[in-house]
Amino acid sequence: MTNAAAESKPGDGSEPSLRARVEEILDLIRPAIQSDGGDVELVEVSEDGVVLVRFQGACAGCPSSSITLQVGIERQLKERLPEVTRVQAIA
Repeated sequence: MTNAAAESKPGDGSEPSLRARVEEILDLIRPAIQSDGGDVELVEVSEDGVVLVRFQGACAGCPSSSITLQVGIERQLKERLPEVTRVQAIA
């Protein structure tokens, strides 16, 4: 589910949506995750800045995925996008 209020509309002159900017950051992080046989999918970005992701491949169920989430993904997103308040992995 996406939040229509958080999306920019083509041609309206606004900056890219928060979801699009989160996806750009995930694209920068993704190669490191993929090098270990996993991946991360962006599921949702809420209006209040909560980002939901789903681990895939080797990351799904991996004991280190919580560290990847906090140290790798959440830290990068919060540093680059102050609107992000929390990142949570879902099954």
